[in-house]
Amino acid sequence: MKCPKCTREIPDDSVFCCYCGKKTKSEKQGKRKTRGNGSGCAYKRGKTWTACITPEGASYIDENGKTHQPRKYKGGFKTRNAAIAYCEKLQSQGTKPKAPNLLHYWKLYEKDDLEKLGKDKQIAYKGAWKKMESLQFRKVDTLTVQDLRRVVDEKTHTFYPAKDMKTLLRRLFELAAADRYVDKDLPEFIVLPELEETERKPFTEEEQKALWKIYDDGDRRAALPLIMIYTGMMPGEMQNLKIDMVHLDEQRIIGVSMKTKVRRKSPIYLPDTIVPVLIGEIAVTTSKSGYVWPRGEDRFYARYYAALEAAGCRRLEPYSCRHTTATALAIDKNIAPQTIKKVMRWSTTKMLDKYAHPDDNDAMEAINRLHRYSEETDLEQSPKAADDQDPNEQSKIS
Repeated sequence: MKCPKCTREIPDDSVFCCYCGKKTKSEKQGKRKTRGNGSGCAYKRGKTWTACITPEGASYIDENGKTHQPRKYKGGFKTRNAAIAYCEKLQSQGTKPKAPNLLHYWKLYEKDDLEKLGKDKQIAYKGAWKKMESLQFRKVDTLTVQDLRRVVDEKTHTFYPAKDMKTLLRRLFELAAADRYVDKDLPEFIVLPELEETERKPFTEEEQKALWKIYDDGDRRAALPLIMIYTGMMPGEMQNLKIDMVHLDEQRIIGVSMKTKVRRKSPIYLPDTIVPVLIGEIAVTTSKSGYVWPRGEDRFYARYYAALEAAGCRRLEPYSCRHTTATALAIDKNIAPQTIKKVMRWSTTKMLDKYAHPDDNDAMEAINRLHRYSEETDLEQSPKAADDQDPNEQSKIS
């Protein structure tokens, strides 16, 4: 290398020039010290120094997906140290940075909270987010109730998609409220469409007998609705059922449950009646991937509805099988609601109101259990009173 003063060639490892004595580099070689992230910096402009910081939480994403980091400045310092010292004060000043847009909070929610939800909910919320294109780059503190209501009304016309949009907006506004950019739960004021949910019908006893008949006659297609009726399995669980999930020794299916956390942790119970049917399906499966039935919704639904047609049943959708399970359990007075909850893998017995469908005959049978009260019935229902009666009187009553 060359000496910076006399420009003569000197050894590369020289600290001083061997000709003029000029110091060429520091004796202490090491990594240059840097200041911590967020603590600011200082740079020289002309003859003075300027302090510069990036306010915490001020970064935002523009319409092109580019991240911006707004900065704050203060100049006029005579020395670099004075500018650096002022960075801390500049950071603590009460000037509030501009609020991020809604996209900023979606990115946060998508990264942390969304992954904790089930797959169905993840898909639902991602679909709800796509419907909010007109709001994605709006600053959260500029959004109004009218803005939120308008986008929901324009993009959805039914209850559940609108509910997903409302719930997602509430989660994003919660994050914005934590950063103190909003102070009200505006999504709470979104008005949802009326829930027009038709009541699902369970299979009648005659329809179940018809399914058993065609199965006994060799129509294996009937296995699908029968297994769902006798286990309460959902269509998605049936399609995802693998052979290694079936534990015949315990009469349980483990690992296929879906949707809610309680359902995913709960086994599916196999009644004695349906075990031979499931064994028969496993024995003849041709799936090389371990699934009990060939994959594909089209195949599943085609086989299901073909079984109903062959048995002469109504064209009830697959979820009616689960409603049939709940109804059969609910009308049995010997089965406690807590037991039904465990079999159906619910988190609360309130689900009985949605899934159980007692008919007029069930209601009449229940009401006929109420007897006329009389002196004779009091004696009949009271063992103690009967013991106190004269034997001849007891024989008259009987």
